[in-house]
Amino acid sequence: MIQFLRNALSDTNPLRLMYHKLLAMTAAVRYGFPANKLKVIGVTGTNGKTSTVNLIAAILEEAGKKVGMTTTINFQVGDKKWSNKSKITTQGPFFMQKILSEMVKNGVEYAVLEVSSHAILQNRIWGINFDTAVITNISRDHIEYHGGLEAYINTKAKLFESLNVSKRKINTPKISVMNIDDGHYEKFNRYVADKKITYGTRGTCKALNIQYSPSGSTFTISIPNEQVEVKSNLPGDFNVYNVLAATACVVGQGINLQIVKNALAKFMGVPGRSEIVDVGQSYTVVVDYAHVPEALENICRLFKRQLPEENKIIVVFGATGGGRDKGKRPKMGATVNEYADMIVLTNDDPYTEDQWTIIQDVSKGIPRKEGENFWKILDRREAIRLALTYAKKGDVVIVAGKGAEEVIAIGTEMIPWNDKKVIKDLLSREVKIEIAPGQFKDLPNVCYEA
Repeated sequence: MIQFLRNALSDTNPLRLMYHKLLAMTAAVRYGFPANKLKVIGVTGTNGKTSTVNLIAAILEEAGKKVGMTTTINFQVGDKKWSNKSKITTQGPFFMQKILSEMVKNGVEYAVLEVSSHAILQNRIWGINFDTAVITNISRDHIEYHGGLEAYINTKAKLFESLNVSKRKINTPKISVMNIDDGHYEKFNRYVADKKITYGTRGTCKALNIQYSPSGSTFTISIPNEQVEVKSNLPGDFNVYNVLAATACVVGQGINLQIVKNALAKFMGVPGRSEIVDVGQSYTVVVDYAHVPEALENICRLFKRQLPEENKIIVVFGATGGGRDKGKRPKMGATVNEYADMIVLTNDDPYTEDQWTIIQDVSKGIPRKEGENFWKILDRREAIRLALTYAKKGDVVIVAGKGAEEVIAIGTEMIPWNDKKVIKDLLSREVKIEIAPGQFKDLPNVCYEA
């Protein structure tokens, strides 16, 4: 019966969604609704969720709170931390209820959860009583799955809608934290909450006097009746927003800005998010999770604006398959084309979709002729190797799309893979191939248009 549902019904079919809800109800009952004994913070949005969850957890710990956490890349229950190797942002209901139960058993006070739109639609978080909802931003992602941008936004907004209809806990207000600079802010502001905290260039929690550097930024965080100058080790304006989202969230929990400042000084970032890979090479190599146009623009712009004119940006990237939002693929190509001096288009997670078709879809946004600072290589390792081969002193190589993920999804298999490990292996071998003009066609794993 279960296999029939999987094969015969689409992911968004009402019968299948009801099946997911029944599973979630069973899981919640099985573990005794543990979220009712925790202060639960949910972070949703298109970009920045993982970084924001980790920032919130770090600040809460600096304040002396015991914390649990679930994200795309890591889990935490008090002092115990481990990696998420599943490629799933918000786990299934039995896992979620079990880990929340473990948090209760270990005396955790705060559970900080990364919440995907898939998890909301599929009822994976049914029975989890959220007290604070945080939205990072909205951009194009998973649009085809949800049936349009409006449906995608409305799904995200259900997290905020749940605040006013869920069970209240003693001395725990329902709080919504919103990015006032995001174009879809009002879609989230329409829902009732005990406290509404906004952040951005204006609003309740804002950043003033921002100074950027390659290693981070310094700025003043300002809230009513309090200001503090902070140093963040996270580079880029997008990370300023992540810091503000986390700050606005913890301010709602009564934590002062001096604790925020102390936590930020210690926080060195999240694996696979703007992460520098350095084994002593003369150029910069960056691993980042960017897999939508806006995120690609953020990471490319970050390094482009600090790069001398004589140096180049080389970008290795691809697009996810398996029925994911195909409409964003040409836009991803166009975004990278705007910033990159050299492009290597490759595999990301094709799943069961034709790999060459995905690459062709992305290349529609790239007006360059193949062979003129633009290559298409299916084998991701070979693509990275080519980028490293071309890189010269002072250049920047950005390997985007997978971040700290531990597997690559090809067909129905999850094959062990980690961009950072592959890069380190290639750099440590110090293999440099001299490529004369016109000779590149002799290298393996290269795809050319017919």
